[in-house]
Amino acid sequence: MSLLDLGKLALITVTPTLIGAVVVYAPRWCAALARAWPVHAEPEPVPVGLPIEKLAADLRRLLRLHDELTRSAHIAMRAHRLWAVEAAISVRAVEAAQALDVPHREPGPGGTLSRTELGRLLRALADAGLVLPATVGPFTKDGRL
Repeated sequence: MSLLDLGKLALITVTPTLIGAVVVYAPRWCAALARAWPVHAEPEPVPVGLPIEKLAADLRRLLRLHDELTRSAHIAMRAHRLWAVEAAISVRAVEAAQALDVPHREPGPGGTLSRTELGRLLRALADAGLVLPATVGPFTKDGRL
């Protein structure tokens, strides 16, 4: 028997085993290659927060509520309610500023802005195109934006 015949016999004997191994292990090898292969596709942009329409509607509602409270509530109840409404206005104003890329200061440790900072931020939001009520109570000198 020649060396060539011996090689053919070995190839015929080993071929079914090699085909079976490829069938069994090929999915694992393909999955490992897919994980290792770098993906250059850009991810879809994901919104960071609420839609700007929702932020604007909430901000207008809170500003109207603030205006109503400053005009009507008793002094003892008004202070607590005004603080809560101003805190909510601060949160929504900062979210709207982030959505519109309006420069703003991050709220302090209490999570709210001072009245002067809030007034400036509301004016900047109005200048950026956000539709707000014409009067916003004590946030500006004459009550207008």
